[in-house]
Amino acid sequence: MSYPKQKFGVVVFPGSNCDHDAYYVLKSIFKQDTRFLWHKDSSLDGVDAVILPGGFSYGDYLRCGAIARFSPIMKEVTAFANDGGIVIGICNGFQVLCEAGLLPGALLRNECLTFICKFVDLRVENSETRFTSECKTGEVLHIPIAHGEGNYFADDDTLERLEKNGQILFRYCSPDGSITKESNPNGSSGNIAGIMNATGNVMGLMPHPERAADPLIGPIDGQKIFQSVIKSITKYEQANNYSIVERS
Repeated sequence: MSYPKQKFGVVVFPGSNCDHDAYYVLKSIFKQDTRFLWHKDSSLDGVDAVILPGGFSYGDYLRCGAIARFSPIMKEVTAFANDGGIVIGICNGFQVLCEAGLLPGALLRNECLTFICKFVDLRVENSETRFTSECKTGEVLHIPIAHGEGNYFADDDTLERLEKNGQILFRYCSPDGSITKESNPNGSSGNIAGIMNATGNVMGLMPHPERAADPLIGPIDGQKIFQSVIKSITKYEQANNYSIVERS
């Protein structure tokens, strides 16, 4: 299947280790114009979407994502997001987005206090977003996690607001879609695995869709997230009769 070609930038922090995974999926699986963005860069090179990948940025010293949030590139990412640009934070990238204030809440140590690496089931909570439009609400995706600090936490008011505004995109669930304590791998509030901001252009998720996107190595449920983003950029450009690249 062919997809409209968009321009993606994958940020590389010292300690990133899933940057090449994201690059490979976008470049080789979806045939997108994809480039790496170094953490010291002062330009996003006119990209349509930014990926903050998983890993251990700056060794995860202090708190996960706490140092990366001060990288020069994050000034550009923040401005890009505030101007409506699409930003996706995966695992460590989710942590960076929370530290940067682009998403609410924080990621704490897993409740079990150990690193977890396994496939989990995720229930799609809202399919009417640019990140989930190729999914169905209530659909269960099979995607891996690999983290030691994936326990999403937010105060009650924030959780209520996320729920009310449809900002919760994914929840850990059982294979049949039930939201249970047993299906929550890290203790996240409300089994939350992924959220977006109030304006719907910034998403953070702990699971790794890029590790479930190549049919040669396993399940491909993660493809639906990338498909959703690629197609949403095209629809946005057609509706506004211009490219996001032109405003960069």
